[in-house]
Amino acid sequence: MRRFYLTLKKNKKILVYYPLAVYWSVLFVMTSLPSVKFVEKLKISDKIEHFFAYAVLGLLLTLALHMQNKFERLNSNYGFWSVVIIAIYAALDEIHQLFIPNRSGEILDWLADFLGALIASLLIRKFIKRFSEPVSTELSS
Repeated sequence: MRRFYLTLKKNKKILVYYPLAVYWSVLFVMTSLPSVKFVEKLKISDKIEHFFAYAVLGLLLTLALHMQNKFERLNSNYGFWSVVIIAIYAALDEIHQLFIPNRSGEILDWLADFLGALIASLLIRKFIKRFSEPVSTELSS
């Protein structure tokens, strides 16, 4: 897993930044469409859809904030800022959906978005803490 982390870090533009930009763009477009009928046919609760959609966003944004070096404050508290940014974005997205035909903005949708981002951020922080440090090769005496 450390090798995977180092690969992500070395290729952060291609493996983290670009996927984040594409995913966030697709998410915005999907929430701007009047109604997505194929999703309704899957018979999945919309709260679960919200949770997983924003969990992926949380995963990508948390990684991106951790790996960027331009803004130290974002880098040092990457998990916190990831959740804050997504919570604000999700709230604005729910408000935005009030103006889209056949869509609605709901506080429970926002809560599912927030929880998805929070849990993903916590998992990614755990991954980063575990695999970002070099493995000690010394044997304990």
